[in-house]
Amino acid sequence: AHRVLMALSMASIMSEDRHVLVYFDIKGIEVVLKNSDDLTYSHFPSSKTQLAALPKKGVILMACPGCLKAADKTAADLAPGVQIADKDRFFSFTKGRILTLDY
Repeated sequence: AHRVLMALSMASIMSEDRHVLVYFDIKGIEVVLKNSDDLTYSHFPSSKTQLAALPKKGVILMACPGCLKAADKTAADLAPGVQIADKDRFFSFTKGRILTLDY
């Protein structure tokens, strides 16, 4: 929970004056499903609270399509505001670079 909530909090902080995209893959997919547990830890806002707030701040939330398929899930299983990652939009956002801050 700490890693997830820290990453979401950093996305919120950075979005105050930067464009932010959060890419969920591997086990991260489990966080962005409609029926995901609402993670809590320490002083951080819960995962569902942050996931609902981030798109309103202009943060793009993308889920890995291959990881979603591996989890036997579809786009219909994603929480509101989370979209299937599109490589053209993703690489356009990163200007062809992969930028990572990993928790």
